[in-house]
Amino acid sequence: MDLVEVKVDIPFVAAAAVDTALVEAGLQKWSVFEDVIVKHSWVIGIMVDEIEARETWPTIESLLLSVGVPAGIVPAMRPLADADWRDSYKAHFHAWQFGRLHWVPVWERATFVLPPGDAVLWLDPGLAFGTGNHETTRLCVERLVTLAEESELSNLKPNTLNPKLTPPRREARVVDAGCGSGILALSAALLGFEKVIGFDNDPEAVRVSEENATLNGMAGRVRFLAADLVTGLTGVEADIIMANIQADVLMRFAQVLVVAVAPGGTLVLSGILAGENPDVRRAFEVITPGWTVNARVMGEWSDIVLVRPK
Repeated sequence: MDLVEVKVDIPFVAAAAVDTALVEAGLQKWSVFEDVIVKHSWVIGIMVDEIEARETWPTIESLLLSVGVPAGIVPAMRPLADADWRDSYKAHFHAWQFGRLHWVPVWERATFVLPPGDAVLWLDPGLAFGTGNHETTRLCVERLVTLAEESELSNLKPNTLNPKLTPPRREARVVDAGCGSGILALSAALLGFEKVIGFDNDPEAVRVSEENATLNGMAGRVRFLAADLVTGLTGVEADIIMANIQADVLMRFAQVLVVAVAPGGTLVLSGILAGENPDVRRAFEVITPGWTVNARVMGEWSDIVLVRPK
């Protein structure tokens, strides 16, 4: 059965607000595309069939209205073969790198030259929601790469997040809470961490994560499971927890996340709009006295990193 593409034009000036609203709402099957030359923007969703397309559209229409897009927009729907879907995304996904880790579209596999000593995660938008293009994912990835580098140099330099703490070792327990496409969990495994778990409350995300593991020859390297924050973190004591989740959910489950961090461990929070950062930071600082806390901003988004004393 062919997939169904739902496409709607939106005002170019509204693109950023719509993109933010889609991310905050967790609508991972929908994306904003922009042509900056002609200043034209679209919202595009890929549905499994026309029934899903028609059932989902009222939610998108309401979201568009909430950010100021005029009412009365009529979506265009058309059947979309899987090959067409993949090809339509190629113009929007490009290889990128941080440190020695590269994220590369799978269609560039034949031509991409991996520098010696580096690692690559192949990404296929036909299989995954996330490609690392969004700032929220990049913030997490950059923190993860830095932690891995500190692990490698633990005998040569102190932890840059806190000189009094010991950097995580390769046997560090890493948890990707809300794994989505599995990009963070698989990146951790590529960086050499040996005990990695990824979970998501959406079984489809778990399936996609496992497919991406197979795509990269990493089947079985990461344990993926269907769970929410409570069930996924119950009884867990992790050295690194990455939670790329919207701000209100992070604050609601702050205690659950904090309790799961092992002594000397690191909690990386993302999915936080820059304007929300102070509120999220306060919510966590009040229950983590003595922890080291720092934050970064990337575009409209930010992260918060908390390090538990050993």
